[in-house]
Amino acid sequence: MTAAVDQVEGVARLAAILGAAQRLLIFTGAGISTASGIPDYRGPKGVWNTRRPVFYDEFMSSHESRVEYWRQKAEDREAFRSARPNAVHEAVVDLERAGRLELLVTQNVDGLHRVAGTSEERLVEIHGTNGRVECQSCLARSDPSKPFEVFAATGQPPVCECGGFLKPATISFGQSLRMDDLSRSCEAANRADAAVALGSTLLVTPAADIPLEAARTGSCYAIVNRGPTEHDESPFVTLRIDGDVGAVFPQAVEQALA
Repeated sequence: MTAAVDQVEGVARLAAILGAAQRLLIFTGAGISTASGIPDYRGPKGVWNTRRPVFYDEFMSSHESRVEYWRQKAEDREAFRSARPNAVHEAVVDLERAGRLELLVTQNVDGLHRVAGTSEERLVEIHGTNGRVECQSCLARSDPSKPFEVFAATGQPPVCECGGFLKPATISFGQSLRMDDLSRSCEAANRADAAVALGSTLLVTPAADIPLEAARTGSCYAIVNRGPTEHDESPFVTLRIDGDVGAVFPQAVEQALA
């Protein structure tokens, strides 16, 4: 177990890790997007404290569950559409432009890393994206605007031209991760010389195992999160900063790249 340090000491120590690394694995969670207006899921005011998620098998087997799923997604849509990247997203882009980023793995489905400028070849959206809808039968992807319009007008969950169920291209509870995304992430973890987890409780596996895999191969492993994480007791954690990721990470990146 590594004792947590405060933000002032944490910035300097994280900057040293970032400055020495040439192949960084960055792992991000909901805590980095709250400053952009996206609510988190498991914090004190988290979405899942007030709403029961619809599990994937329920979505596939029950019309009522598909209606509830689309109702929840429609309720959240405006927040996602109006959100803009913040300093944390931009700092990750700075690391990529400096040639330090091996891979960015994000649990977030808001698409803000992509909007900020993280390149396709350096990005894995491990839990998918709200930026597309996907047919659960033919797997075709398309723009989400029309399906949301259909649901708003009819109250019925939209379907694909092939007759399959449409849903935003996110990984629902009980739905398997995409194997190519998981493989890319694990391969990058094995190549990384440092891993940094930002704004995640590191509760949801197997996604949360990715930075830990890098640490197990000998990489430095730093965690920045306000509140406890599932990895706080791990002997593989090099640096634990309990604080505001928006106040810590951009400063550390600026110092590392100066």
